[in-house]
Amino acid sequence: MNQRPSLTELIAFTAVVRHASFRAAADELAISPSTLSHMMRALEERMGLRLFNRTTRSVAPTEAGARLFRNLTPVLGELDLALGDVNSFRDRPSGNLRINASEAAAALLVNGVVPVFLERYPDMHVDIVTEGRLIDIVSEGFDAGVRLAEAVPQDMVAVQLGDEVKFLAVASPAYLRAHGEPQTPDDLAKHRCIRFRMPSGKTYRWEFERYGQPLRVDVTGQITLDHIRLMVDAAIKGVGIAYVTSEAAQRAIDNGLLVPILLDWLPTLAGHCLYYPSHRLVPAGLRAFVDLVKELRKG
Repeated sequence: MNQRPSLTELIAFTAVVRHASFRAAADELAISPSTLSHMMRALEERMGLRLFNRTTRSVAPTEAGARLFRNLTPVLGELDLALGDVNSFRDRPSGNLRINASEAAAALLVNGVVPVFLERYPDMHVDIVTEGRLIDIVSEGFDAGVRLAEAVPQDMVAVQLGDEVKFLAVASPAYLRAHGEPQTPDDLAKHRCIRFRMPSGKTYRWEFERYGQPLRVDVTGQITLDHIRLMVDAAIKGVGIAYVTSEAAQRAIDNGLLVPILLDWLPTLAGHCLYYPSHRLVPAGLRAFVDLVKELRKG
């Protein structure tokens, strides 16, 4: 009869699957990669199943490993919640808080909530992972996420974090002198536009709005980028018109390097939200973080 795996082995197993790397998982668990590899081989022998396909460059779960990971993730999540709830009886929350966020959202956290949180709760550690793609924070092992309000999954609890986000179409004075200024979004068809590639690989269609009517334009241009700061830089150099957040372009506008255009057509979005699973139990560290976000929004 196969022996029951230990909780330590199961936690290590989920870390390897999440990171798709023994080295990265070992760093998270604070053990050596060789120790982790031996632990996983012992787990496979104990269960009588091969859980990973290994090559010299990658590691991926087998069908059995993927099923085990899917079944374990909610169980371990509930265990963390239960321990976190007991932890609320401590004088101060302690432990790790893992947050997945876009780059802009991560900047909001680092420049606002996080310094106050760490000062107030010195036993807490905040781990922020930035990436453009929208992920399932539960299956990926995160406590919370931060995205624009319109991108927050409906089954999550959302707390407003940042102010409204305004988008701008901008171009350099030199570009506008040479090519003229578009008066409507339809005029963009005659211009060079700096296109944006989303994390999914699709090219972003520029969004406009007037009198409550939305309009999306699939612009054309000679360059496609996947980073807003690079789009601002390209626009400053006169490569074409860029469509970016006002925050990303404001300094260049203030310095006269860029000019906002099509101002009557540009939308404003609800801003960033901190969101987390609607479980009955919320870990003490996350609860303290959420309470601080609300406090700072009021203050």
